[in-house]
Amino acid sequence: MDQLRKSILEDLPEIEWISDPALRQGTIDAWALALEKSSFSRISEIPGEANPGMMVMRRGGQNVHLSGVTRLALASVDYFAAVYPEAVIDRDIVIAGGLCHDVGKAFECDPENQKRWKADASLVGRPSLRHPVYGAYICLTVGLPEAIAHIAACHSPEGDNVKRSLECIIVHEADVAWWTISAASGLTQDGTIPDHFTKKFEPRKAREMQKAAE
Repeated sequence: MDQLRKSILEDLPEIEWISDPALRQGTIDAWALALEKSSFSRISEIPGEANPGMMVMRRGGQNVHLSGVTRLALASVDYFAAVYPEAVIDRDIVIAGGLCHDVGKAFECDPENQKRWKADASLVGRPSLRHPVYGAYICLTVGLPEAIAHIAACHSPEGDNVKRSLECIIVHEADVAWWTISAASGLTQDGTIPDHFTKKFEPRKAREMQKAAE
């Protein structure tokens, strides 16, 4: 296994929870392609932010967010599977969708792309493509199922214009919950929380964490 794919498994260990070998490999392939087309060398280098400069985490990269959203989504799946076994939810699609929902951020958050777009937005826009759109492109390019591309494309406000799949709803709600709880817990940097969030709550001051010895 090459170093890039090894780093993907290190940053997203939840990939191993996908039972379908083809879907598991496709998830790795999607992130490998996204990273190869960016200036990032691994997922954990992508800034932990909802959008460039918005909801910026005080610490941790996108890998923390991706793992967190996937785990929150799976908690919902497991609850309904236990209490309402008649509910038909595709666990593998939720896992892969959770891990790939922000695969497009390797493009949108790339500092080289941000620099180009800020220099002259009249050329290709700023950004030219938001991460949901680019993420769907990545998913389809590597052969991931349409259901995963749908989650990448529609987990964000873009999905408000369509009927989301059940698995997309689960990932979308987990994504919103993750960012809301993070912001309300004081885990995001001051001045990066958008107004529609700040009017809902007052962020709690997070405890001081002891820094590791140098």
